[in-house]
Amino acid sequence: MKRKIAVAAALASVLTAAACSSSSSTGSTKQATLSTDGKGKTINVWLMQDAQKGWPAVVDAAKKQFTAETGANVNIQWQTWTNYSTKLDTALLSGNAPDALELGNTQTAKYIAANSFVDLTSVKDKFDNSSSWLDSLAASGQSADHSKTYAIPYYAGARIMIYRKDLFTAAGVTTPPTTLAELTADLTKVKAANSKVPNFSALYLPGKNWYTAVSFGAGSYGVDNVIAKSDGSKFTGTLTDPAFLQGIQTWNTLQKSFSVGGTTVDETTQDALMAKGNIAAIIGNGWEVGAVTDPKTGDPSLASKLGTIAVPGTTAGQPTPAFLGGSDVAVPTHAANPGLGAEFLRIFTNTAQQTALAKFAIPNNKTLLTAYEAAAPANAAAGAAAAGKTWFIPQSQFWSQASDEVALQTAFSAIAAGGDATTALTTAQTTILGDLNGG
Repeated sequence: MKRKIAVAAALASVLTAAACSSSSSTGSTKQATLSTDGKGKTINVWLMQDAQKGWPAVVDAAKKQFTAETGANVNIQWQTWTNYSTKLDTALLSGNAPDALELGNTQTAKYIAANSFVDLTSVKDKFDNSSSWLDSLAASGQSADHSKTYAIPYYAGARIMIYRKDLFTAAGVTTPPTTLAELTADLTKVKAANSKVPNFSALYLPGKNWYTAVSFGAGSYGVDNVIAKSDGSKFTGTLTDPAFLQGIQTWNTLQKSFSVGGTTVDETTQDALMAKGNIAAIIGNGWEVGAVTDPKTGDPSLASKLGTIAVPGTTAGQPTPAFLGGSDVAVPTHAANPGLGAEFLRIFTNTAQQTALAKFAIPNNKTLLTAYEAAAPANAAAGAAAAGKTWFIPQSQFWSQASDEVALQTAFSAIAAGGDATTALTTAQTTILGDLNGG
């Protein structure tokens, strides 16, 4: 763990030093401008292939408007998530960064800490709907104290409950549950109606799906400072807080009562398992509906039988908080044309483009969630989840997928298998705080 922290710290130091030594910038103090002086210029923009495959018309419309207003052309360089961090690190260190780029919101903190992105705080109010950006998505692009904005929210994804309407109806459940109490009562009926089905799960909750487990913890603890909190210089853990443990008990009760065979696995196989017919409900991303019904890996006959709702909370109309994943966009400090890069991002995330994007993904702001929900019946659940209280990982460059996420997976797997929650989460918390505090 210490070696991993040392490597991360070294990278942050190198990136920061590179930013500060550039003759074309003022390093960490570089402030954003919005430039329309682009005649004869071409800017380079890195975007993920998700847009190329899913909403290319949105990108084309932004390019057209940008060129009309600035005179500059846009060269979109399509990227893939595989090894993207390595490619981005190399570009930033070599001074060959694009003028604007997309990155996952769990990646952003590392680059903010390294002063790799232009400070967009002074122009934030020029971006459409900035006052209604989705809470957790906006937070991912901010400094740890949330006083400065370095990355702009692009689009989001939220986990929901995907369930078999036919199995619920057959069990006498004709109205989707709106509270955890109703969910428990409904699942009890579904379980009883399918008691003769081998390995049946009324609600499949694999133990290593830490996103779902933490969501229940956030439901009782709150979405602020979930997992860990910082006083500006040091992180302290919240995984063993009694309020958080209360939500984990709710998750564990549901897991023990209604889930079969998943205590030592994660959620990666749940779509294929649901397609086999012995799972009535899962908690996953909205796109997993398509995975369950995929002709090659799932069962297309289930398409008309699946329903979606936001995961119910203790009170009707207040879902269990969802982890809000997604993408941000930013301007690298070493961009050749930072003002034009920022202007492109302003246009790319404006109301017109985000409204068009809402046909395919959750837009970056609450104002346009109604457009997203109207685009398809299944979108209502994810829209409700995104509109509600959401949570995000600790805003630190030292958060590690390889260490901290594994620690959480191990802890919740142990709890699901019958282990003591406080003991398991204390062990995970020790690992996570060691990472976050550079131990």
